[in-house]
Amino acid sequence: MKLVWFRNDLRLADNPALRHACAGDEPVAALFIISPTQWRQHKMAPIRQRFMLAQVDVLGRELAALGIPLHLLRVETFAEAPAALADLCREQGVTQLYANQAIENDEQRRDHAVSAALAEQAVSCHWLNGCCVLPPGRVLTGSGEMFKVFTPFSRAWLKALDEEGFVIHRAPASRGESLPWQPLAERAWVDEALGELTPDPRWPVGEAEALRRLNIFLEQAVLDYGETRDFPAIAGTSVLSPYLAAGIISPRQCVAALQQRLGYRPQSKAQPGFVWLNELIWREFYRHLLVLTPTLSMNRPFKPETAALPWSWDPDAFAAWCEGRTGYPIVDAAMRCLNATGWMHNRLRMIVASFLTKDLHIHWRLGEDYFMSRLIDGDLAANNGGWQWAAGTGADAAPYFRVFNPTTQGQRFDPQGEFIRTWVTELADIPAAYVHQPHDWLRLKGRQDYPAPMVDHAVARVRAIEMFRSLEK
Repeated sequence: MKLVWFRNDLRLADNPALRHACAGDEPVAALFIISPTQWRQHKMAPIRQRFMLAQVDVLGRELAALGIPLHLLRVETFAEAPAALADLCREQGVTQLYANQAIENDEQRRDHAVSAALAEQAVSCHWLNGCCVLPPGRVLTGSGEMFKVFTPFSRAWLKALDEEGFVIHRAPASRGESLPWQPLAERAWVDEALGELTPDPRWPVGEAEALRRLNIFLEQAVLDYGETRDFPAIAGTSVLSPYLAAGIISPRQCVAALQQRLGYRPQSKAQPGFVWLNELIWREFYRHLLVLTPTLSMNRPFKPETAALPWSWDPDAFAAWCEGRTGYPIVDAAMRCLNATGWMHNRLRMIVASFLTKDLHIHWRLGEDYFMSRLIDGDLAANNGGWQWAAGTGADAAPYFRVFNPTTQGQRFDPQGEFIRTWVTELADIPAAYVHQPHDWLRLKGRQDYPAPMVDHAVARVRAIEMFRSLEK
């Protein structure tokens, strides 16, 4: 018996672990492990848990239709996984385990422990690359080291992809008669462990839904992506991040679909489609960095010297940022959107992260944790990479004095205030000319229903730069 262990790769198509397990005539079973306590320790958002489990339900039904049973195990923490897996393998007569490699530090430790436990009962473990187009360690500098800066990584990644190419593998064929599948909602122990399982209707699950979104984006928006991607009021992005984070679609499928749509694989900014491809390469870069620098999984900065930064701590200020009560409309709209939907536009992620770290001088780790506790697409590599980029502590060649002005960012990327008025209801009736600096207009109207700016950006910017300069002394 072969066993496929599904994790953040909840798909049938282009799944290396599933493909290799289904080679040959041996019986195949599948596994998904529910770890409620570990998920809470990792700040996994409830909306992300529901999204993931809804996809597990779909996956279980689809596997059952192929004659592959999906076993569910519940262990509270990763430390319990090796023994639970060993018991299951013994009960089911498993001789080989297949899984796609995890890149996060805790997950890698778990997998090493699983390998050791299963080796004692002669079960061989096969770990494959299912999370990246090119696996960590494949894209190297001329001296054979992993990259620490994005632009040369991007060039080397494109060159390596041209040299190697890649293949998209179809879902496996049926392996026998279809099997029954009991929905998760009917399993008392699952419901008891996780509470309400009803997924958010704004985020339908399924590989077909992920491919539908991808195809719509490629047909309608990819050619204009470079011009529209920064405007949150415009449907200019793919909104595929939740599906990539859960592995409902693979990055290889995205690259292949882009290439098919264009008839070529773009190589530079001068070519249509490259800007979106470059975003996929950023995703790869952050995942490779997580392998290069395991301490990124431990709340450590990429630049060690920045661990000495004198961050401030003001619980009231942090609460105001979390709840969208900063007095800066674009920041407040972004945070309220996150809290309501579990998702935030990438430009807004940069704006609010800069505001927390450079205007409020609050540690990026708190923002990183808050995002993980709310995001449906919470992914350690991308989330950590983005927060450290904004905070000036990460793998970024730009100088530390990049500080976003929240007012001018709003004026530039939401010029008519459409996004702001959608989420900051106090400003729903304000004229566009005042929406980014509404306080004088509100005073004239005798209104006090929207907070004053909690900080003076010009003063806060100077303080942020002084924080970093103090490291040089």
